[in-house]
Amino acid sequence: METVLSADCRQQAFALAEGTQVASTRRAALELAAAAGFGEITAGQLALLVTESATNILKHAGHGEILLRPTARAGVQGVEVIALDHGAGIRDLAGSMADGTSTAGSYGVGLGAIERMASEFDIYTAPGKGTVLYMVLWAGDTPPQDSFQVGVVCQPIAGESACGDSWSVSCAPTQATLVVADGLGHGPLAAQASGAAAAAIAREPGLPPSTLLEHAHGMLRSTRGAAVSVAQVDTHEEEVRFAGVGNVAAHLFNAGERKQLVSHNGIVGSNMRKVQQFSMPWNPGAMIVMHSDGLASRWDLDQYPGLVSRHPALIAAVLYRDFSRKRDDVAVLVVRDRQGQHQ
Repeated sequence: METVLSADCRQQAFALAEGTQVASTRRAALELAAAAGFGEITAGQLALLVTESATNILKHAGHGEILLRPTARAGVQGVEVIALDHGAGIRDLAGSMADGTSTAGSYGVGLGAIERMASEFDIYTAPGKGTVLYMVLWAGDTPPQDSFQVGVVCQPIAGESACGDSWSVSCAPTQATLVVADGLGHGPLAAQASGAAAAAIAREPGLPPSTLLEHAHGMLRSTRGAAVSVAQVDTHEEEVRFAGVGNVAAHLFNAGERKQLVSHNGIVGSNMRKVQQFSMPWNPGAMIVMHSDGLASRWDLDQYPGLVSRHPALIAAVLYRDFSRKRDDVAVLVVRDRQGQHQ
């Protein structure tokens, strides 16, 4: 299985409320481009994507945020950009994407050109629901798609540089093992615990979730402990297997229904009294949403017309934008098998 660990893909968040913040966000993107081995042309394209997205936010919403993180697939390095605002939304998206349409007052290239420039692109917008852009640029040729689409937002509480939440996704052609871990408290010690949990499970992701939690329990004994949930999607067997300890929530969207997967009380690495594994059907195109308690629980994707069919990164970003408690670390992980990708 290919594994993507949060420790290697930490997101940087850049608030946007004034013009000077556009330049600092662009500089950070160029630093990521250099680390990923981007050539001059691709780095320039990334700078333009970030600049245009940030300018759009300031002009049309007044304030918002851009999330940047390094990413990799099939050995190719890339940079992911998520731009989010809570403005009025775009009423005529098709018109805004048309060639020759530029954002009002910006020097920009317009949404249609942004879409063509990005290696991967998706957008969610609706009247009164703001706008979120998802973009990826790769250092080389666009790598082949994985069997699963992954979207994630993982951010520390304000004032902390280390995030006490962590995540891991390990993908094979017909199986994906997903982890979200929430270290007790905040700061470096919480990050140490959650990171150890994600890493322990990613070492042998093909094992059953209950076994993986037992392994993590042993690895976390020297830490302050964490809440951990593990979901294992098997598209060949058409089932999802789940085990969780602590307050990391997991929701399965399957055949038009939403079901919450059950975790038991306890602390992995400290007080893990019971581990129980559950199995549920997984239909083609099903989706799972996992999140720490830094996200409020009363969210409903039905309040966002069309969002459920967009890229999981957009779903994670909207939930983060609208339901983050702001007083805790937050991690939101959304995974769907590609048979459910919108056309």
